[in-house]
Amino acid sequence: MSFLDVLDPDFDFDTPEVYAAQAENWYADSPIGLLVLRYEEASELLRDRRMDHGGKRYMETHGIFDGPVYDWFVPMIVNHEGEVHRRLRGLMNKAFTARRIAGLRPFVREQSELLAGRLEGDETRDFVVEFGNRLPLAVMCRLLGVQPEDYDLIGPWTSDLGLVFALSAGGDIVTRLESAVNGLYDYVGHLIDEKTAHPADDLSSDLVAAHLADDTQVSRDELCNLLVTLVFAAHDTTRHQLDNAMLAFAGHPGQWTLLGRRPELADQAVEEVIRWQPSVPTVYRYAAEDLDYQGLPIEKGAYLTMCVKVAQRDPRAYKAADRFDITAARDVAPLQFGAGPHHCLGAALARVEVGESLAALATRLGPPSIAGPVPRMGPIGVQGPEVLPLRFG
Repeated sequence: MSFLDVLDPDFDFDTPEVYAAQAENWYADSPIGLLVLRYEEASELLRDRRMDHGGKRYMETHGIFDGPVYDWFVPMIVNHEGEVHRRLRGLMNKAFTARRIAGLRPFVREQSELLAGRLEGDETRDFVVEFGNRLPLAVMCRLLGVQPEDYDLIGPWTSDLGLVFALSAGGDIVTRLESAVNGLYDYVGHLIDEKTAHPADDLSSDLVAAHLADDTQVSRDELCNLLVTLVFAAHDTTRHQLDNAMLAFAGHPGQWTLLGRRPELADQAVEEVIRWQPSVPTVYRYAAEDLDYQGLPIEKGAYLTMCVKVAQRDPRAYKAADRFDITAARDVAPLQFGAGPHHCLGAALARVEVGESLAALATRLGPPSIAGPVPRMGPIGVQGPEVLPLRFG
């Protein structure tokens, strides 16, 4: 089988080498284990009950056996299976409703238009600072009932938590993660006390009320973990998806012009942006038991990486897969939100944020063009530019 060195700092999934490996087989080897390159197999394995997230194993594989990062990550909701996962997931489903998301849409639209207006003019702006970071942070704080004056305090922490999925890159990642986890746990503890004393119409208050009514439904420790995870998930992946959308349209200015003329295409544009430039280009799983998949023996404990970005350009699943086209009707679901019982709870809200943003930006501004260096991270983990100098029109 093909070998792809995903730990090489210069490695990029979007290369002829990778698509040649995809054409040859559904999987390839790598320094971190099996890479799943095709859509059908990645989708099936994400749903396969013989696979799990293995949070404890993931931490220990990267040399973390205790400490704040371990204590946050291992009991995270996505790392539970069975009854515990069903209990916590059921609690979240009751609080994170379609009604609540619909109620946020006017706020998302208002903020999108306000931030888009600030980007008007000929000068170069850092889109990450001016828009990509600000919008999901504001929406996350509105959702959870966090005061606007706390945005700048928690923003850096929530940004750093996404590094947990890039531990293989090394460097100072663990130090940054520990600082973020400690800061957010302290903040969330105060937030729970505040919502206990002064409940409001927000997601945090609903979860606190469930804990106060029955602590067997959700304990204080579980509540803290859920809120820290929500703070991270509602901000980091969406901010990167907004930034990645600009990268996609900078390479396809005609598509941006089309969207500006036809803003009704915004929802379809969201799906194409997520397919083409996902903020979660890889999703991992562990084999929970020995298994045989399509004639390939996979040992218990084996680490598999679903190469989302590559699979979402698989010509077996998508017509004209190598074209970025916001008018194309794609009839298969994106993989970056996961699948099955662990499908991302915030997928609908992320789509609302990206859709309202694209409509506001494209109807007001000309096509984005990159106006300076864009440092890139490695290919593993949540991904998007930390700096994105753009000029519009």
